[in-house]
Amino acid sequence: MKHAIFPGSTIGVLGSGQLGRMLALAARPFSYHIHVFSPEANSPAGQVADREFVAAYDDLDAVREFAQSVNVVTYEFENVPLATAEACAAIVPLRPGTQVLRVAQNRLCEKNFFADNRLPTVPFASVHSLAELQASLADIGCPAVLKTAVSGYDGKGQIKINHPDEAVAAWQAVGEVDCILEGWVTFEREVSMVAARDVNGRIAHYNLIENSHHNHILDVSVAPANVPPQVLRQAEAMVQTVLTALDVVGALCVEFFLCSDGRLLLNEIAPRPHNSGHLTIEACVTSQFEQQMRTVCGLPVGDTSYLRPAAMANLLGDLWDVQRRDAEAQRKKDERNLRQSAKSADNISPDWTAVLNNPQLKLHLYGKKSAHPGRKMGHLTALADSVGEAEKIVRKARRRLETGD
Repeated sequence: MKHAIFPGSTIGVLGSGQLGRMLALAARPFSYHIHVFSPEANSPAGQVADREFVAAYDDLDAVREFAQSVNVVTYEFENVPLATAEACAAIVPLRPGTQVLRVAQNRLCEKNFFADNRLPTVPFASVHSLAELQASLADIGCPAVLKTAVSGYDGKGQIKINHPDEAVAAWQAVGEVDCILEGWVTFEREVSMVAARDVNGRIAHYNLIENSHHNHILDVSVAPANVPPQVLRQAEAMVQTVLTALDVVGALCVEFFLCSDGRLLLNEIAPRPHNSGHLTIEACVTSQFEQQMRTVCGLPVGDTSYLRPAAMANLLGDLWDVQRRDAEAQRKKDERNLRQSAKSADNISPDWTAVLNNPQLKLHLYGKKSAHPGRKMGHLTALADSVGEAEKIVRKARRRLETGD
């Protein structure tokens, strides 16, 4: 560990959301300091950091000042501009490096990387014009999914095409920008594998995690996934290929489609901790965030064993909207307490009693200043004797928050 960055040093985080927040919290017991580079003040990560640098990502003078204040830099989302990452890398170690960032930021680069490394994916084609889209639809067939090459997440920047006649409308809907067309795949389940690679090339993973989505946003994750041993071996081999080929030092998640015949198809990668891995905070000896801290600081990977089966449910801003609507309805009914009720409607949040009264549940809130539909505001985690039981606990608890029962 001659190149290790030991406790007491400062970790810099590009990005200021919940992933940076949870990294900071994981680093605290090790006495690491955290500096965050954020485009806005009082961010979720900035609230728990030692210092928050507030500036635009393209303010490279501010970026360099940030990098000079830390011993190592990592990032908590993959859409950090490359120029920003490169400015940091010129001053201190940047982990993971810019190579994986470049691949993960562009769906075409990502799929071509998979193909170059003989990693199985859905059929795909690059699309730079309406004519190319129409030709690719003739080749790949319908249904298919048209996705913008950059800047898409949680279902944004993509549209399903059910018939070739829909090509013109789809091309206009995505803004007539560089895209990738992907063949439609019928799969049994979506699974992911969060893993980490240290400076010595040692890899540790968290088994496969099973994920369900709602409106293209991760809804519930359970782990360990109930899959045959050969499926787990496939995933391990492919994740090792990704981490090694991109020389990743840090945490990374690979998302897969699991087909009914047992084949795994790579969907995408995220070179950071992942929403599906949040359950590792309670479920595993070493959480994905401690693992990120360890690896970017040049320390050995930690033990990823599960203590118990686990399930995680996302809490979206829709939940806050329900509470606000209920409060507004009550305000209209109760003219006598108009002022008090109006104030509570502005500052409303869910009643967490149903969660906090259950010792099997853990609540994580991200400190975001405003809630709106689809925004990830927090999550619930439950541990139980089985994955099925843990899933029932988190789903029931979230349902009670939604209904108030």
